[in-house]
Amino acid sequence: MMSGGSGSGEGGGLGWEMRPGGMLVQTRGSDPEALPPRLIRVRVSYGAALYHVSVASQATFGELKKILTAETGLQPAEQRLLYRGKERGNSDFLDVCGLKDRSKLVLMEDPASLEKRYIEMRRNAKIESTHRAISAVSLDVDKLTDQVTAIEKCISSGNKVPEVQITTLVELLMRQAVKLDNITTEGDTSSQKNIQAKRVQKCVETLDVLKVKNSRVKPVIVTTKWETFEPQTTSKWEFFE
Repeated sequence: MMSGGSGSGEGGGLGWEMRPGGMLVQTRGSDPEALPPRLIRVRVSYGAALYHVSVASQATFGELKKILTAETGLQPAEQRLLYRGKERGNSDFLDVCGLKDRSKLVLMEDPASLEKRYIEMRRNAKIESTHRAISAVSLDVDKLTDQVTAIEKCISSGNKVPEVQITTLVELLMRQAVKLDNITTEGDTSSQKNIQAKRVQKCVETLDVLKVKNSRVKPVIVTTKWETFEPQTTSKWEFFE
């Protein structure tokens, strides 16, 4: 007599697993002969934008987030996906949650990520503003440095320059030093600020030395040779009786 309840058959090796929500489903194996999962096209709303994305029906929400990264620029960790008003976890399967063709999801940026992005944008804007301020000072220092060089050449040639030119240049350079002191810097901008501060200091020190040299230069006295004229011979007057 044959046993009637063995029923182990060919498919007896299939297992079962519990999915989110308490649903018991057949284990998803890696049978090479199994048909590939079909693709579904879902709609993802992100702000005012609407994306149409093709994804495997048996993919997870985490895998869908990776696809959306290319579309939105948001990294998976920065994304929150909602379906039917409920946020879905990265390990949740699309088909288990009921997604089908043309199902609509809502994508939101994670609040913590949004705050981090905002802080980063403000920081970058501040750095950019600092770069512009230092660049403006650098251009002014370039012009003043050219004037210092011109005065240095003049004095080296033995010519005396008005002292007011030197003192005015020193004052203009000190104004640039004050501007630099008022610029708040960090990281790379700190080194740029220090470079300009050293340039200003070097110019002021050069002018201090030139001021001493200029005081020792004797002014050039130009003498004009005047042409002299011989007095004319007195005319001899003829008298008439």
